Amino acid sequence: MIEGPTEASDRSPADFSIVVNGGAKKLGVRGGMTLLAALRSQGIHLPSACGGKGQCKLCRVRVTSGAWPPGEIETRAFRKDELDGGLRLACQGKLHGDVGIEVPPEVLGIKRFRGQVERIDDLTYDIKRLRINLIEPDSIEFVCGQYVQLTMPRPFKEGGPVYRAYSIASPPREKNAVELMVRLVPGGVCSVWIHKSVAQGQEVTLTGPHGQFGLTGSNKPMIWIAGGSGMSPFWSMLHDTRTRNAARPCTYFFGVVKRRDMFFADELSAMASELPWFKFVPTLSGPDPADNWTGDVGLITEVVGRHVPAGTDAEAYLCGSPGMIDASIKVLRKKGLGDDRIFFDKFA
Repeated sequence: MIEGPTEASDRSPADFSIVVNGGAKKLGVRGGMTLLAALRSQGIHLPSACGGKGQCKLCRVRVTSGAWPPGEIETRAFRKDELDGGLRLACQGKLHGDVGIEVPPEVLGIKRFRGQVERIDDLTYDIKRLRINLIEPDSIEFVCGQYVQLTMPRPFKEGGPVYRAYSIASPPREKNAVELMVRLVPGGVCSVWIHKSVAQGQEVTLTGPHGQFGLTGSNKPMIWIAGGSGMSPFWSMLHDTRTRNAARPCTYFFGVVKRRDMFFADELSAMASELPWFKFVPTLSGPDPADNWTGDVGLITEVVGRHVPAGTDAEAYLCGSPGMIDASIKVLRKKGLGDDRIFFDKFA
């Protein structure tokens, strides 16, 4: 069995088994670890963007045997029928017996990479771009919109490494490297490490590719909405689409607060002039007089509301904070977009 995070056990750590997907994998692990950590130790890298705090809900598994009683975090994360069906968060149970689980088959294909930081660029005062050359394995297969999890070494004397998710900003044709856009989060352990400590030439580890966010195969016009480092997947999508000549009409709404928060505006405006199917709408929500801003002003939702006509037959793709995405979805629904045409990647 597995014990919940608030329960005690007097059993000494021992070897237990994890049976994955009915026997596709059978793992021998040490007791006392969380299920998430135990799977990682055996090369199965479930996504997790919150450091095992149960906030991102990405490390969900279906426990088919040896399930633990759901704790408070899980009862908030899942409906009762989902809990009754065995849905759990792998970060919330510790191994104290054998367990059987089901995970999406694609999870078994996620790899651990060793890489080297080739370049670090300042995009703004609080966003850096990292280019990481892959060493072992030396190439990655992914689709635009997916992300990797960067591993920060053990930050304290006690506790394990810290894992954080970052969307891949480079296009899929660049198989031997990945680029990431990382915003400095006040108090964010991993982002502070990247901004203050990581240096050119440093070796890092990451896992991937993770995630299901990405473009559909339809020919419908697209609405892209992002702010800040939410630019990452769209930078990848735009360059990939242009290279493959797979154009679909696209309007890209990119919102930040002040001029100092804006980046790649010149490059994107140039691409909009070059590509007849691409329109770029940069927006500032609170420009200073010194910004001399002549573009759209207002919250990104207000700008989307002004530009997108009612009844538009389009697909929408959103990336950024939960608050921005939730507010944008409300606007898009009022414009006639059903939930089956709205796709998003919420930052944890």
